[in-house]
Amino acid sequence: MTGSTPARRETNLELWPIGNCQVSGLIDTSGALVWGCVPRVDGDPTFCALLRGADGQDAGTWRFELEHQVSVSQGYIRNTPVLVTRLTDRDGGAVDVIDFCPRFERAGRMYRPVAFARIVRPVSGSPRIRCVLTPMSGFGAELAPFTRGSNHIRYLVERNTLRLTTDAPVGYVLDERWFRLERPLHFFLGPDEAFDGNVEHELGRMHQQTRSYWAHWVRGLATPLEWQDAVIRAAITLKLCQHEETGAIVAALTTSIPEAPNSQRNWDYRYCWIRDAYYTVQALNHLGALDVLEKYLGYLRNIVDDAEGGAIQPLYAVSGAREIIEWEAANLPGYRGMGPVRIGNAAYYQIQNDCYGQIVLPSIQAFSDQRLLRMANKDDFASLEQVGEMAWKTHADPDAGLWELRTRTAVHTYSAVMSWAACDRLANAAEHLGLEERRQVWAERAQAIRAEIETQAWHAVEEPAFEDFGAKGHFAAAFNTSLLDASLLQMVELRFVAPDDPRFQATLHAVQKGLRRGEHMLRYDSEDDFGLPETAFNICTFWLIEALHRSGKDDEARALFTAMLTHRTASGLLSEDMDFETGELWGNFPQTYSLVGIINCAGQLSRSWRDWR
Repeated sequence: MTGSTPARRETNLELWPIGNCQVSGLIDTSGALVWGCVPRVDGDPTFCALLRGADGQDAGTWRFELEHQVSVSQGYIRNTPVLVTRLTDRDGGAVDVIDFCPRFERAGRMYRPVAFARIVRPVSGSPRIRCVLTPMSGFGAELAPFTRGSNHIRYLVERNTLRLTTDAPVGYVLDERWFRLERPLHFFLGPDEAFDGNVEHELGRMHQQTRSYWAHWVRGLATPLEWQDAVIRAAITLKLCQHEETGAIVAALTTSIPEAPNSQRNWDYRYCWIRDAYYTVQALNHLGALDVLEKYLGYLRNIVDDAEGGAIQPLYAVSGAREIIEWEAANLPGYRGMGPVRIGNAAYYQIQNDCYGQIVLPSIQAFSDQRLLRMANKDDFASLEQVGEMAWKTHADPDAGLWELRTRTAVHTYSAVMSWAACDRLANAAEHLGLEERRQVWAERAQAIRAEIETQAWHAVEEPAFEDFGAKGHFAAAFNTSLLDASLLQMVELRFVAPDDPRFQATLHAVQKGLRRGEHMLRYDSEDDFGLPETAFNICTFWLIEALHRSGKDDEARALFTAMLTHRTASGLLSEDMDFETGELWGNFPQTYSLVGIINCAGQLSRSWRDWR
């Protein structure tokens, strides 16, 4: 067999997401589809090369190889998640690989099939290519068996048979044979049903309609003047993290990318954390993307209705299921061989009391925002009060906290502040609805929680360093401790304290002194279940940037923000964590927290459009 095989390369997070809010995929720097789960984001990773270690190029992938290839270039079509990868050979021959998941309105509803579409076009010269398509089944247990037809191949993925419909020679695909690309070829890997229409015409139409959908969605965003490219890319990717069928929003598209090398901090983020989703809809709401908020509020209403006695879990499956059993996929070696690969997440049965506030806060908007198709009413308020009751009941109870500690609990200040926010915002909603008696109840509860936080979470320190702030001490991460964590910076965002409050300025000073590492922030610096943290937590760096801005230190905030933007992948995205010395990205990708940070900081730091017009 003639041709050449790409050289082995170390797996990294230089990845390009595609998706349609039903399925998603990650394309690597060679143009290979290396991650994609079916029939939805938390399903079996049919394309799992990303977590196959050194064997990643051989199975669980879909790639097009160019004979005698010398270079690759990639980029999204403007304002879309449609990716174009150009492969160039040593003689100047080139091909374009266009990747997308179809998404557009058809027959009165959104068409978003469990499907990956790829178009391969000759650009110049006489390029020779081959197609390597090796989907797997059973979480990396085996290559999917297949059957063939005259113009299709059926891959028998467990419980989700996929059909490849193509106008390429089927034998060439199955044999991984090199052949000359003399015309555009079209590949549609989707449901196991007959493909309706001419594959070339239909994929061409899907391509154009998908591009049009995303371009029009972006056109409706209220972006800041500066950093528009970064904000738009973050917004598109956040939308891709929503499972539109239910409205759930996942924390990331992947599982088990380690937070640090060989750390065992490998978690499955393909589920809906109430906390992460709150931050996501908050950021998109700043841009006016109310479609994501509305879908998510529907998901929340169902979660609240199903809650037993108002008790809320920290996370749920995208279907709304409560049980998310955690286990290890023995047949997947892990990212760079750094297992384990975990499926499911045991944090679902943890107690994390901040989640009550994170249900109330986004829900409150629905009582007064007249743009929404469905505004909230008094029945919704009564239902939401059940959540508020739990916030009130648990506000001073020990929990695992937002960092989901697995072996110890404390009364975490962040959780208590979120409980205060739940009561405070319910009082606002009651006032809007004209329910004075309920307003008074919730306002009194908010005041009682505030008083408790101000006494129990305050750590008094007699040090000259705090005299400049007029506050002898700082807020602590947990009641009756001196511990610090970066979530204390959210006290301003949640309106618990004003940015010029001496207590907050003293806390900002203490947090920077204890947790800042150059241009980056740790979430905390104390030992947890796996020892001391080794990497910075990207959202915490963005929280620092926001706190500096709100404190009137815009020059420093802008410098840190522009520095963070340089650490994005070529696709314009960030993972959860970063090596604060080398800048290498770690943790699941793309991480909604980190993208939220880009949007929020750009919005706060940007010059006004009035300065331009």
